[in-house]
Amino acid sequence: MSSQTNNRLDYLDAVRGYALILGIVFHASLSFMPIFIGWAVMDISTSATIPVFALISHSFRMELFFLIAGFFSHMTFHQQGLSSFIKSRVVKLAIPFVLGWLILRPLLVSGWIMGAESMRGDANIGGALLQGFTSLSEFPAGFLVGTHLWFLYYLILISVGMLLLRKLIVLSKPIKNALAQVADHTVAYLCKYQLAILLLAIPSAVCLWFMDGWGVDTPDKSLLPNLPVALIYGGFFLFGWLLHRQTDLIEHFARLSWGKFVLCIIASIFAVKLSAFQIQLSHPHYTLIKAGFMFSYAVLMWSLIALTIGMCKRIFMRPSTFIRYIADSAYWLYLIHLPIVIYLQIAFAELPLHWSIKLVSICALTLMLSIAFYDAFVRSTFVGAILNGKRKPRYLFRARIFRKSTAVQSETKAAGQ
Repeated sequence: MSSQTNNRLDYLDAVRGYALILGIVFHASLSFMPIFIGWAVMDISTSATIPVFALISHSFRMELFFLIAGFFSHMTFHQQGLSSFIKSRVVKLAIPFVLGWLILRPLLVSGWIMGAESMRGDANIGGALLQGFTSLSEFPAGFLVGTHLWFLYYLILISVGMLLLRKLIVLSKPIKNALAQVADHTVAYLCKYQLAILLLAIPSAVCLWFMDGWGVDTPDKSLLPNLPVALIYGGFFLFGWLLHRQTDLIEHFARLSWGKFVLCIIASIFAVKLSAFQIQLSHPHYTLIKAGFMFSYAVLMWSLIALTIGMCKRIFMRPSTFIRYIADSAYWLYLIHLPIVIYLQIAFAELPLHWSIKLVSICALTLMLSIAFYDAFVRSTFVGAILNGKRKPRYLFRARIFRKSTAVQSETKAAGQ
């Protein structure tokens, strides 16, 4: 593999890690919304800044993740073949999905119960935990409700759908060659021209129109696929898949330019301003305003994705042990973060501190606890092999263990002398 390819993979690992860690900050911010949105708990300190951050960050983080997932999925498929690809999807997606549900579902349910109780008075921790584990007996009712594991479920569905689509296409070699040529030329055109983001935004805006809310819905209410959501995430997965067919195109797509920055700023301003009309159903121009929001939101989505990849490419071109470690741990961090975030939000909710101090504290504690657990009990174990493809040596605790071992050896040697 060439040095250039290694660089490309390094910065894309950074992109994937960033998308998942941004999700942790996004969830941590939701208790500071100035209005109650149905989250587990509402803090006594709120801010009008949080809805703006939530709207912008939620507009692209999971779409970015699915695009990168599609890119790496095609890499695995192309380099290792169909059987290895299926095996990797089972190991890296299906097993974490099942085991994650069994472990995280009770903790998350108990968190939602404790949060509701804390807003009415004191929370019964023991009772909430008991109800959380009892909820496992309700399977399959509310399977995904209250969890964040829907992203694995949709990634599995989209991966299967991609294989089925590819199988149908290859049945006819002339059709396969024609579609491949059209797809490659289309993606090449969309990547090489800055204003092509406006074209990419059109099908995304159409999907957004059929969402229940203004933005991308969270599809955790049913195992039946939410079609608009599946099309949005499936489209980004497909785009990433096709990008890997012509790996140089991702550099064109992510090229930083003032035009992209200006387009992103304009789209964010329009999306934020127009979002205020969401509840004004009787507004005479409601349909037109909604259409404007959907398009600006879709442009914001695509421009932020391109700019994020471009910024990571600019900053993380050289291989970095730290970035590779964060990229390796990001999958675990995102899987485990939500119950920790909710418990910390409940603990901080009534404290007389500014919301910004609480948000930083919740994010920092969540990351520190999750990373410490990852390094001590996940990275070098079979769980790490499932999440990262292979077991990897500890990084944070290795030096301490080495120093302790060296000190013991020195003391033993001194005693012997």
